Amino acid sequence: MNSPIRVTVWGENFHETSERDGAEMAVRYPDGMHGAIATGLRELLGEQVEVRTATLDQPEHGLSDEVLASTDVLTWWGHIKHGDVDDAVVAKVHQRVLGGMGLLALHSAHFSKIFKTLMGTSCSLAWRDSNDTELVWNVSPSHPISQGVPQPIVIEGQEMYGEYFDIPAPDEQVFLSTFSGGEVFRSGCTWRRGKGKVFYFSPGDQDYPVYHHPDIRRVLANAVVWARPEEVADFVPPPVVNMAPPQFTGAQFSGPQSAAAS
Repeated sequence: MNSPIRVTVWGENFHETSERDGAEMAVRYPDGMHGAIATGLRELLGEQVEVRTATLDQPEHGLSDEVLASTDVLTWWGHIKHGDVDDAVVAKVHQRVLGGMGLLALHSAHFSKIFKTLMGTSCSLAWRDSNDTELVWNVSPSHPISQGVPQPIVIEGQEMYGEYFDIPAPDEQVFLSTFSGGEVFRSGCTWRRGKGKVFYFSPGDQDYPVYHHPDIRRVLANAVVWARPEEVADFVPPPVVNMAPPQFTGAQFSGPQSAAAS
């Protein structure tokens, strides 16, 4: 039997603990959004995974060297505290992704430091919070992330994300969302960065119970399995060196050409 996929579910845990949102969040997500995501992974993947959670308010945001070294796939949910994430932690996560750790960037994590670092663009988009219906269309039926989900996934209430979404062209487009206002959005995209796999998936605003939705949970479970490292390694950039002179001289290279020309 293969070793379990070691998953760390990271969340801001701000809305859950804030004076403004805490009471409603306690009803919608009594164990926090990170808790709901973790529960869905455990229920769907069982012994295939070992799941733990980490939050912004913990020392090192719960992402110590030890935790990161023992994480195969990291899920990241952020919203309004992106600026509070320590740059040193972001650098460590970035290094781990380049070395093979998978990353699932969820909903407003499009503006997280780690996602913007990996993408190299502003990652801005259009949005509207008016309780839209979102249809998540599977545009890559053979992709491992899209297996076992209906066509389309129907989310009755959700924040609208719309184009233009300022991201690099995805390596793979897995989902495309449409909204009751007529907007479209590239809601499920993958990239390779170094040895690591990155999946962005947009459904999951804090004001709606999206992470209890069985089809959204299936997508996240599929994505965890897809994003697990193909090999366990850390990326070490090649050193900048002063190379030795070439083994062959110009005359040796040009000799045969000169002979052929004559």
